[in-house]
Amino acid sequence: MYCHRMIANAPSLPRNGWKMRKYVDSPTHCRFPIHQITDGIKEQNLRDQITAETCLSRNHLTPELQLNLITHSCRLWTCDPKHSPFRDPFWAFYWPGGQAVSRFVLDNSQIIKGKKVLDFGSGCGASGLAAKLCRAKQVTFNDIDEAAIESVLLNGLKNKLTIDDVSTANLVGTKCHHYDVILVGDMLYDAEFANEVLSWLKGIHESGSLVLIGDPGRFALAYHPLKTSLRCLGKYELSQSTMLENNGHSQAFVWTFT
Repeated sequence: MYCHRMIANAPSLPRNGWKMRKYVDSPTHCRFPIHQITDGIKEQNLRDQITAETCLSRNHLTPELQLNLITHSCRLWTCDPKHSPFRDPFWAFYWPGGQAVSRFVLDNSQIIKGKKVLDFGSGCGASGLAAKLCRAKQVTFNDIDEAAIESVLLNGLKNKLTIDDVSTANLVGTKCHHYDVILVGDMLYDAEFANEVLSWLKGIHESGSLVLIGDPGRFALAYHPLKTSLRCLGKYELSQSTMLENNGHSQAFVWTFT
């Protein structure tokens, strides 16, 4: 089954041909929807395609947000990958690290209100949308997949939140010091990429920004040397369905640099 194979292996290095996409694409930054063709789907039809292939869900740690996600009731949950209109739709799942960061943001709105926020690897956009609910001054949603950005725009519309800044840039290694808060949910999915991302985030932290990292205990963070530079801000129990979809992870954590 398409989604069982996809979820069971990702973000823990898929073995079935689905690959987590590292941030190596050409930079694009804008304040409006991306007008490009994504895997044969014209941008103007992409939102309708996402709506048709996902379901609105509040069955997660942040029921304040309704999100278009691939769930058990969706066709893509069981279909063969070759019949999917999307390439690697990881943005259509609400990973446990992202759920933890979003929940932490909603429960601690004072750290977000009036701040400039970057939702790095935004996927469905839940963490950034949580920041919008907490009255962030400005939120940039960053994901290299144009379909993910369209998903963010759709989820913003469903939650009556204005999306004012989106980016498909490869931001790893770039200066993002102008952001007050960086949100990172479940982006540490393999050792090599985790090393790049954590080194980059540590530099941003040292410049004065608050970095919040959500992770359910994946090996790439658990055994990374920089783990000793992190302290835990929050721990969340995952639902039974989320556990089954994510290799049995029962908890998710929010970390920041000391």
